[in-house]
Amino acid sequence: MARTIVLIHGAWLNSRAWEGFKARYEARGFTVLTPDWPYDDRAPEELRASPHPELARTGQKAIVDHHDRLVRALPEPPILIGHSFGGVIVQHLANRGLGAAAVAIDPAPTPGVPLGPHAIVSALPVLWNPFTGGQLKVMSRKHFATRFAQTAPRDQVDALYDRYIVPTAGKVYWDGILKPEPINWRNPKRPPLLLIGGGVDLIADASMTRAIYEKQKQAPSATELKIYPDRSHWTGIDAGWEEVADFALDWALAHAPKQAA
Repeated sequence: MARTIVLIHGAWLNSRAWEGFKARYEARGFTVLTPDWPYDDRAPEELRASPHPELARTGQKAIVDHHDRLVRALPEPPILIGHSFGGVIVQHLANRGLGAAAVAIDPAPTPGVPLGPHAIVSALPVLWNPFTGGQLKVMSRKHFATRFAQTAPRDQVDALYDRYIVPTAGKVYWDGILKPEPINWRNPKRPPLLLIGGGVDLIADASMTRAIYEKQKQAPSATELKIYPDRSHWTGIDAGWEEVADFALDWALAHAPKQAA
């Protein structure tokens, strides 16, 4: 059985967003890695106050390759779990034949899959201006409260924003449109893959998660879809996150091949 888990965060967050999952999985005896994206490896409050200038020039391929190197250096194929754009990274790593099993939670727009209407609206603060491709962007508190974490308790929204939100490069968004890395949907080397979506996700529509599933299920390895009807994009931290964490890991353990142990 695979005993190593790699948790991959998405845009606007860094590794701190996985603190609940990490502690829960470690309590079950797993080695858990929560790598930051390049130039994201400081506390969110420090990153907001003084982001690294190189972050603005870091695009999708560099971020995927960064995780590729980390995974290949591990002593065993790990279970890969990613959220949002981290869920896209997981799909790219799986497409490269990496991982014992993979889970994409609320995956962001994935190459070859049309954007859902909520994803289009939520991306407008970046994509409305072509010059944002070379800029760092900071999510507004209003966007966080009304679209990213709209199910969080209203009296906790500001504190949650302060604890978790970090700047993100506009280049990450534009690369997905201008130079996406393709995925081979029939890839025989792709490990088992679970896709998890949220019915009230206003960043990555559940319809988009279903569309990704329809593409990914063409691979010969196991592919499954799970939609939580009442969960938002904030699912990894919102109340009840433990159910999502346990379902993701239990599925991965059940489907990881024995030779990956």
